[in-house]
Amino acid sequence: MKILVCIKQVPDLESRFKPNTAGTWYDEADLAFRMNEYDEYAVEQAVQLREQVGDTAELAVLSIGPDRVVEAIKKALAMGCDNAVHVQDLQAATRDPWQIAGIIAAFARDKGFDLIFTGMQSQDRGSAQVGVTVAELLGLACATTLVGFSFDNGTITAKRELEGGVKGVVKLSTPALVTCQLGLNIPRYPTLPNIMKAKKKEITVIPVAEILKEEALATTEKFYPPAKKGGGMVLEGDMGDLVDKVIGILKEKTAVLR
Repeated sequence: MKILVCIKQVPDLESRFKPNTAGTWYDEADLAFRMNEYDEYAVEQAVQLREQVGDTAELAVLSIGPDRVVEAIKKALAMGCDNAVHVQDLQAATRDPWQIAGIIAAFARDKGFDLIFTGMQSQDRGSAQVGVTVAELLGLACATTLVGFSFDNGTITAKRELEGGVKGVVKLSTPALVTCQLGLNIPRYPTLPNIMKAKKKEITVIPVAEILKEEALATTEKFYPPAKKGGGMVLEGDMGDLVDKVIGILKEKTAVLR
């Protein structure tokens, strides 16, 4: 069984964010980076499946980006992936979902993967388009927003998170692609021995020009933080006094009571 898990390195949410000088993406100078959280669940589920199937399974991890994404790749290898592919692309952050999906599909098309895992979406762009587009390009069955997963004799049983807290259960036959939601599992913490083992695992580097054939369907025209608005107001005191204060503010500053 051949398994592929696709990961993305994204800015840590605790970083200081500001647009770059071109106004098309973040200025990366002050950013720290980490593996996309949704992708951590995808890696964990892929590793669990590899452990279930045994030594007959091979699990590869793929990531697209500049040299810094190797850190995220190494984490996936330390979690249990067997080998890795780094599609080297200095412009990955500004590629649209169509191009990213095209890169993944071009790599995977002739590799005979039985199952592809991706995160539901990335934490930086949040388009939730890449996984399903890869499935479409490769002609694979697809289930999204997984919060439950099991595999038996070529059949996947997937529990999906739907709107309003409703869950749905679907069955898919391999080959297939699934996208993983938060809560699907508990991603493991790489142990020191596994971190050391990961250093010896193969990382194949592919220049993006060799496999990117798609032109962007959407481009970023402008990227900027929302305009700052006035701060809120905190009122303290007895309930009766607070009611009077609120009514006074509504009369003075709004047209609600006029």
